[in-house]
Amino acid sequence: MKVSVQPGFALVRGHAFFSTAVEVLPIATADTAARTDRIVLRLNPTANNITLAVLKGTPGGSAPALTQTDTDLFEISLGLVTVGASASNIALSAVTDDRSFLGTRVGTWTTATRPASARVGRLGLNRTTSKWEYWDGAAWSDLAPVVSWTSITDKPSTFPPSAHSHTVDYNDLVNKPGTFPPSGHQHWWDQILGRPADFPPSGHSHWWDQILGRPGQFPPTDHWHGQYLESWGTINRANGSDRPHSYTPAGSNWYAVWVDGNHNFCRNTSSIRFKENVRDIRITPADVLSLRPRVYDRKPTTDEDGKITEGRKNEYGLIAEEVAQTLPEIVVYDEAGQIDSVRYDLLGVALLPVVQDQAHRLAALEKRVEELARDR
Repeated sequence: MKVSVQPGFALVRGHAFFSTAVEVLPIATADTAARTDRIVLRLNPTANNITLAVLKGTPGGSAPALTQTDTDLFEISLGLVTVGASASNIALSAVTDDRSFLGTRVGTWTTATRPASARVGRLGLNRTTSKWEYWDGAAWSDLAPVVSWTSITDKPSTFPPSAHSHTVDYNDLVNKPGTFPPSGHQHWWDQILGRPADFPPSGHSHWWDQILGRPGQFPPTDHWHGQYLESWGTINRANGSDRPHSYTPAGSNWYAVWVDGNHNFCRNTSSIRFKENVRDIRITPADVLSLRPRVYDRKPTTDEDGKITEGRKNEYGLIAEEVAQTLPEIVVYDEAGQIDSVRYDLLGVALLPVVQDQAHRLAALEKRVEELARDR
């Protein structure tokens, strides 16, 4: 049967009171009938002090009145405590805040404890009505009143409707037709009610335009081709070249081709009209002569189905990594920057300086032999 008063500050008829710790006040033993006690701050000018006290209420009656004299005791109410009949303890819900507030700061109060005459514009939360209110100089007014249609001024008498739709029941519509003959239309599968769980399909087909919700494009999935020319028909021979087409070759012009990183064919042109910044190169004959022809076997390859295809045996050629050490100009690198192959079509160009050097040497030797023969 106790009540705790939290630390706080108060002004009682110009006297300041400041509490820095929780103070516990005893509540008198309950009576056979319920009563309401009052917690007060009591100013005693004679003793020159302000103390906390509990005013016991009358069983079955209202809360005790405050003593507020001009020259003697003056009490202000802090809270009300409902003491139930024959109660043995005080619940938190039995304590009601009854403080009065002064000043201009935003506060909280009840209708009974708000300032009686505040400064104009004083703002606070009324816990009785759960509304914010302010003092307009004559009365406390609701800061955000509920607006009803009847309280709105200068409202238009009619509202021309804009484009809209209705979600009301069909029976609420007036002047509706009696029947609706359906026009040609389609339904999504999820809109069909009472559909069976499965449909054993019979042999049938659909036009592409009849398919709803089809994607605009189909990114290909991972796949593999056994050979790039497997659907190009019979390979015909023309002038010693294999031409991957099913029609008979025609024409007298034949061109060398390159293949780019996307496996696209392009013509290998040599005319000066396709070139600029033409300049001589210096190729050391020794670098060309150091190339080592090799014979090797191709490694087996495995397709996506796990089938192993043996590589060609006893194939002649060069090793690109060895060529890169002395003649990197004719080595090709892939998109990842790894050595991939050798430009065999440029190997003949690289051999020209070797042949020219040997031709010069032979001419010089022949001239020297002729000179020696004349001297004899």
